[in-house]
Amino acid sequence: MDTENFDRLVSSMSLEERQNLLKKMKSEFTVSTEFLYIQDDPVSSGMDAQKAGYEKLPWYTRFWYYLLSIFKSVPPDKIYAEDQVSILGNKINERAPGIYNYQKGLLLPAFLVQMEKLREAGRFFYSALDASVNRDRGAFFSFLGSLEMMDVHRVLHEETDPQNIAAKNPNIEDAELRQISMKAIDAALKMITDEQRVIMYQNARSLFCLRELSTFLYDRLIMAFSKNSANEEACSVNSVRELLITLSNILFSLKTVPPMPLLESLFVFILQDKSKEPEFDINKEILSLMQKAQAALAIIRDFNNQVPLTYILRCSTKNMSFLPIEVSGGEDWFMFYRDHWKKRFESLFVEYLKNKRQQHFIEIFNYYFKGKELKTLKYTQSDFGPEGLSVKGAMALSFLYTFYSAVFVPDIDKVLKPIFDGEAYRFFIGLEDEIMKFEHNISPSGDYGKRYIQVQKEMTAQSVKNRKLQHVLDEIQEDAGKIIDGAMEAAQRIVEKIKDAPEKGSPGKDLSQINEITLHFQGLITILKDIEEMESGS
Repeated sequence: MDTENFDRLVSSMSLEERQNLLKKMKSEFTVSTEFLYIQDDPVSSGMDAQKAGYEKLPWYTRFWYYLLSIFKSVPPDKIYAEDQVSILGNKINERAPGIYNYQKGLLLPAFLVQMEKLREAGRFFYSALDASVNRDRGAFFSFLGSLEMMDVHRVLHEETDPQNIAAKNPNIEDAELRQISMKAIDAALKMITDEQRVIMYQNARSLFCLRELSTFLYDRLIMAFSKNSANEEACSVNSVRELLITLSNILFSLKTVPPMPLLESLFVFILQDKSKEPEFDINKEILSLMQKAQAALAIIRDFNNQVPLTYILRCSTKNMSFLPIEVSGGEDWFMFYRDHWKKRFESLFVEYLKNKRQQHFIEIFNYYFKGKELKTLKYTQSDFGPEGLSVKGAMALSFLYTFYSAVFVPDIDKVLKPIFDGEAYRFFIGLEDEIMKFEHNISPSGDYGKRYIQVQKEMTAQSVKNRKLQHVLDEIQEDAGKIIDGAMEAAQRIVEKIKDAPEKGSPGKDLSQINEITLHFQGLITILKDIEEMESGS
């Protein structure tokens, strides 16, 4: 999704407002910094704990296992391993009764309860991530960077903006402006210190681990439980072992509580769609989200405390060396951060060029209409009227609207009327009515306007709503295009027909008037084509 989609709450907050909100969060709400995960009895992953443990036994104990091996026809170290499984199984029962039956290899109802709670915690973070990172990683890391790397953000925001550069260098060429801005981006990125890189990476790691936890296949694991002979919900560990190993790795990687700047960034993006609601209070909304985050993190911490997952996996695999491993992720934060700022510049640069051309058009309009004010269409969005629907062709329609009243009626109609009565001429006679009809259709009481408002009020996913809104705008743009194309075609036909008018009409003053009319229509065609090129970005 393009960064322009984040132009309400996120981009409207100044750097100072972001920092002040963070300070307010820290002063009014404290998230427990207690570790989410504490490793149980760590062993070296590079050794076979069972073999090493057996070899460290006293000689008489090893001799006892040797005698047992003779009667059982099983190697002594294997008998020792079985004993270790039993010891660990009893330890699990003492620490977390009702979680795991090591004799039968079953996960018990208490485990299911804990898993359902963990799923609820994951759902909270899934919603947060879906409204932020999943929509635009670059924009998210940019916002996070404004909290963790304020000096870098300030340079990127101020010194790479084409408008700011042009204001300091009034006569600068576009190519030189681009070069200055790209150099400023590279220089700002080099300002990032090693400490800042570590902080941003740790944030990205927390973010990645939260995403892995929120998208874990909880339902698949929960659905593996069924009623056993004791009429209890139970599940064979072997049937879900790979899922448990994956979950173990995720929880092991998410040891620490996500930093406050990361939580603020998540919450601000969550509130994007609510920011236009009446009486929206960002402080109140964030406080509510902080409370939900606190509760979700407490559930994760409680799960790790109540469910000895590493022990269960060691017991079920009969591998006392088993350890969870760190999941990789978060290393690509810088790539998204860098690309966001470069894309932002490209977007601003296109806007800068567009503004330059629009200023050029304003000068042309003033000359063409001899200083008469441009008549802008109601309910459309443009530089002349920022409120309304974003309709491609709004400027061209405003030009035609003004052309009719300022040029066609007073200067052209009285000359053409006696000598023309064709379809092209009649098009311009009805031009004002067509534009007024279009203006009514996009008004709140018109067909398009009603549909647009109705879609805005729908209680549905924002992505679905955006598609429906764009569909209405596409229909509006199609109608606008018909009027604009029709005007260019009619003007061209009139120009071609009046080439012979001096030979058929009276000379002198009439000839000069016809030549002036020709220039008017030729100018109209040129201006409409230039506006079309500007709006298409060419």
